[in-house]
Amino acid sequence: MLDELIREAATRRDVFRKVGKTGLAAALLASAGFDPAMAQELKKSSKPLKAAMSNAGLQATWCAQGKQAAEAWGQLMNVEVTWFDGELSATKQRASIDNMASQKWDFVAIQPFGIGTLVDPVNKMIDAGSPVIGMDTLIAPAGTVAIHTEIAPDNVLMGSLVTSALMAKIGGKGNVVMTQGALGHTGAQGRAKGFKQVVAGFPDVKVINEEPADWDVTKVARIWESILTQNPDIAAAFFHNDDMALAAYNVMKAKGRTGIVIGGVDAMPPAVNAVLDGVMAATVRNPSCRIHGWSIAAGVAAVIGGEKTGKEIPASILADGPVVTKETAAGMLWLQKNFLI
Repeated sequence: MLDELIREAATRRDVFRKVGKTGLAAALLASAGFDPAMAQELKKSSKPLKAAMSNAGLQATWCAQGKQAAEAWGQLMNVEVTWFDGELSATKQRASIDNMASQKWDFVAIQPFGIGTLVDPVNKMIDAGSPVIGMDTLIAPAGTVAIHTEIAPDNVLMGSLVTSALMAKIGGKGNVVMTQGALGHTGAQGRAKGFKQVVAGFPDVKVINEEPADWDVTKVARIWESILTQNPDIAAAFFHNDDMALAAYNVMKAKGRTGIVIGGVDAMPPAVNAVLDGVMAATVRNPSCRIHGWSIAAGVAAVIGGEKTGKEIPASILADGPVVTKETAAGMLWLQKNFLI
């Protein structure tokens, strides 16, 4: 054993002598089995590419920001982006994606309104040779459609983080509401799971309503008119996105019920400012700019760099985002303004 340690120490001394001080870090990485080149250059396409993209619906601010981010990254990487709006409707998005599939694209990126609704046109585009990148929400159950990669956040974690913040604010007691997004949306499913996991640890909390509003602020207002009329005592409410949270807050304000502690997901600028103003207790960043921007980068790497699924690029990529606090809010706003998170 002692002989082995001596030989190992001698080997390390030889490495240090050969590389000198400037190469020390690289040598340590190499001896540990890591490539000293920790990152490769993010290159734009040498020729113009045509990409088709779609998300759930541009009525949602998260989706609208994602479109802007994709177009900005597209300009940087020599990609012309054509948009197909999902219009917050599985039926309308399907018609739009059928139209997309009738044309030829270098690559495609899609956030479906609901899981399993776009399988046939997506398979048609894959068969035609277009890499298809999933964004935020599963196009189909994992492994059933040969997409290039899936770029998405940890929705369960996001739901649990915001719910934990709400529980801390209300002392783990009282009536609570969860206003869900579209039930067929895997992001909404994950956020609901995170909410329920946390609430299960608080026996003095009662969930009195879990009605879905499908990301639609008009539907949220109608639902919350009824909830407030029927329930005089509500401690907190968790919303699957911030648009819905702020739409419900307007109803609460009109009825003089602003004492309800609210939290949401996405950390869009209006919600970040609402945290700063004390209107919202918490939000967490679902990084729209990362998800849409990285999809552009992944598409270029697939077409120009020849990256293959499961080899140069993994089947799924985590796009994370932090919980927003008053201390981090200003930085969050700057990063979003520049399409970086």
